Amino acid sequence: MLQTISPDLLPFITTVINGSLTSGHIPTAFKKARVVPILKKPALDPSDISNYRAVSLLSFLSKILERVVCNQLSDYLMQNNLHDPNQSGFKAAHSTETALLAVTEKLQAARSAKLSSVLILLDLSAAFDTVNHKTLLSTLRSLGICGTAWEWFASYLDGCSYQVTWNGLTSAPRRLSTGVLQGSVLSPLLFSLYTSLSWQNTMASARISACLADISSWMTAHQLKLNPSKTELLIIPGDPSPAQDLAISLSNSMISPSATAHNLGVTMDNQLSFSSHVTNVTRSCRFLLYNIRRIRPFLSTQATQVLVQSLVISRLDYCNSLLAGLPLNTIRPLQMIQNAAARLVFNLPKFSHTTPLLRSLHWRPVAARIRFKTLMLAYKAKNGPAPSYLKALITPRTAPRSLRYTSTARLVPPSLREKGRYTSRLFSVLAPRWWNELPLGIRTAESLSVFKRQLKTYIFLKYLN
Repeated sequence: MLQTISPDLLPFITTVINGSLTSGHIPTAFKKARVVPILKKPALDPSDISNYRAVSLLSFLSKILERVVCNQLSDYLMQNNLHDPNQSGFKAAHSTETALLAVTEKLQAARSAKLSSVLILLDLSAAFDTVNHKTLLSTLRSLGICGTAWEWFASYLDGCSYQVTWNGLTSAPRRLSTGVLQGSVLSPLLFSLYTSLSWQNTMASARISACLADISSWMTAHQLKLNPSKTELLIIPGDPSPAQDLAISLSNSMISPSATAHNLGVTMDNQLSFSSHVTNVTRSCRFLLYNIRRIRPFLSTQATQVLVQSLVISRLDYCNSLLAGLPLNTIRPLQMIQNAAARLVFNLPKFSHTTPLLRSLHWRPVAARIRFKTLMLAYKAKNGPAPSYLKALITPRTAPRSLRYTSTARLVPPSLREKGRYTSRLFSVLAPRWWNELPLGIRTAESLSVFKRQLKTYIFLKYLN
């Protein structure tokens, strides 16, 4: 209905938005939110308030106004290079996958230099609800936002109210003195600016504890609260690996290292083998396939395909670039999941041949999907929008004189070192063969030399074009 009558509504909506931006004031009706508590997970205890996610429902016009301001603020930050280059949240061409890929690259590089790394994953309690308005406005002013624009943000934060709806009942309105509304368009960007601060990482236990103490103090000063119970510590040992007895002190709590840690939906292990991640993804996908199979008699082939692609295939594709360069036997369980999903779509028996099924569904095999994702990230890092930390991994090949390959846009391949050394995951997928897959009996100096020569002569343009 709104799309049908949009030509008649647009002039009035434009007048309201322009009036708010030029006056630096937001109508009071735009700052009223209705909070609907939603359980974070169905299996959590509904009697525990901390298990709920407080999502704010705002008016339609207020979200349009926030989207306009968010776009203008993002353009201002980008044009003036005010974004934190290591901040991947709520930014174009950035994602959890690019952030995880950059972290994994650094951890792998440290292992190649026989250095041990410590990965600490911090968790904030009710992060959006504890943002201090004065500190946030001061941060915006330090970024050069002043005048009417600053007054607009001051009006945006002042006078907000919310009501809680539960079981058909609505509470009395309460004033929001701190925090930004979880569920609004502008809040994620403001929270990113509020927490934009860099710390230097250290290696020793005492210095790491001191660093975390500084982080905790900074969080407390900004009314943010760390959650030690959800903080995870992962040690990625070098060669030779040190004793795994490093313990970190945080807020009067001792955090001991674990073999695996959950980072943005990916299970990382201390050997960076991602075998635990593959196991977890396989387990969750099998559970989903089991549930879909129970209702398969009531679904058409097309409906089943849509359901499988949205629930199962999307899980196989999430951050799959981190699996580039791993042995084929590591990712084989994922391929078995995809085969089972194809059989389920066509309602075929367990041992049916899947190659024609995958072709009919236009599903690439898992190894090809990983290769495609890696090539796409490499192409964007070289030619398109991509995070700066990924562009730093790309080195265009330059010739001392004019040669035939000068116009082919080749890249400098990573150097291969001795066995056990590091090869960049971003480019190891381009190698025609895998050194790690060779049997130990034929891993000779001659075979390594051949492998190096094949990699160096591999034509990257074949994939980019």
